[in-house]
Amino acid sequence: MLSIKKYAAIDIGSNAVRLLISNVIEQKDKPVVFKKNSLVRVPIRLGADVFIKGRISKENTQRMLDTMLAFKLLMKSHKVVKYKACATSAMRESKNGSDVVDAILEHSGISIDIIDGEEEAAIIAATDLNKFIDPEKVYLYVDVGGGSTEFSVINKGQQIASRSFKIGTVRLLNDMVKKEAWSELNQWIKENTSEYDKISVIGSGGNINKIFKVSGKALGKPLTYFYLTTYYNTLQSYSYEERITELALNQDRADVIIPAMRIYLFAMKWSGAKHIYVPKIGLADGIIKSIYFNTVSSNTQ
Repeated sequence: MLSIKKYAAIDIGSNAVRLLISNVIEQKDKPVVFKKNSLVRVPIRLGADVFIKGRISKENTQRMLDTMLAFKLLMKSHKVVKYKACATSAMRESKNGSDVVDAILEHSGISIDIIDGEEEAAIIAATDLNKFIDPEKVYLYVDVGGGSTEFSVINKGQQIASRSFKIGTVRLLNDMVKKEAWSELNQWIKENTSEYDKISVIGSGGNINKIFKVSGKALGKPLTYFYLTTYYNTLQSYSYEERITELALNQDRADVIIPAMRIYLFAMKWSGAKHIYVPKIGLADGIIKSIYFNTVSSNTQ
């Protein structure tokens, strides 16, 4: 007996807002399959408001209202049965974040949970990394966002340390990350990885996904530290405009991709990793799985 239901996840990040709709496929005596059906991404960049002025602007509040109503209608058209909307760093730190959440609920009927960094890391971990990793190896999992980056150390399939740092691409673009934050991250990575002889990094987030796509590597094959360094230097040799016109990067990707690469490169350097795996997963995937396995409360359409 085959059962296919549609679940949705809304990820309200500091750089972009995403709607992921997935088919949840159940078959008798077989593991459940999660298959991406549709992904819509809107680059609202809430972090540019919040990290500088402390609040979400009127313009971006209106864009959020319009986007959430559009997401609501898309979910209805797709016949989504369950969904969850999560907001991260920017909404968390915004003085008017809860007001915007209330306005969205009233305007579109979408209920949003503002989650902390630790909960964000836990939901991302629910993506079942075991499908992508060697259970005998040690990994440093790095999920780079616009406002924060979540780090987890995974040893033999078990998460043994996890922490969220306020080092994100939008913050870095606006020169809002102090040396102390980098030093703290350096110390945390070294303290939690130094006992292992060999470690690899797992990278998630839109920027590393784009870099992986550009590399032409087969899914499951890692990128090297050398490749990442070379590509980082290449990107820096182009102006912002040239990255859009000559490298075909979207305008909201062409600026944040460089600070994102800095975070991944530092994570590899400080952990001693020579390879980075890119399984193309993130918060939205984790939300879908968390809804299915009832580890988070969800809403119905």
